[in-house]
Amino acid sequence: MGDPPPPRAERGGVRYLVLEAILEQPRHGYEIIQHIEQRAGSNYRPSPGVIYPTLQMLEELGHARVVEQENRKAYAITDLGKEDLQANRSAVDDFYARFAEDSSESYAEDFGDLMKFFARAMKTVKIGMYRGRMSPGTVRRIRLALEEALKKIDDALNGPEL
Repeated sequence: MGDPPPPRAERGGVRYLVLEAILEQPRHGYEIIQHIEQRAGSNYRPSPGVIYPTLQMLEELGHARVVEQENRKAYAITDLGKEDLQANRSAVDDFYARFAEDSSESYAEDFGDLMKFFARAMKTVKIGMYRGRMSPGTVRRIRLALEEALKKIDDALNGPEL
């Protein structure tokens, strides 16, 4: 199995991400893509094939308008767009919160500690072997302890989030 697919915005939710991106200042389509990618911690990058049709739809709804910026087409939010964004602000907040919670940077130290525990367990078994303390009964007890630990790890990985 490969890595799971990266999180995506819910169908229709991209419009609120776009509105949020143009709330503070008008932006070109590429700048909107960069803004969303940056807010998502580089874990999500909407494609131009998603952003440009969304911008066109927002313009047709009167939620965004085209402005000239550096001789290029940029988009600014309208009052109607601000109202729509305010009414659906939780969609934006919830979307970006997924990345903050799931960001490997937010728990990298904990993960490092976990790897140290695995290494320490291996070292403990090796030292026991070198010291001649690995009788059949000891090996059986260690195996049972590891089986129990693996079951608990499997439950933690596949059970409900705590």
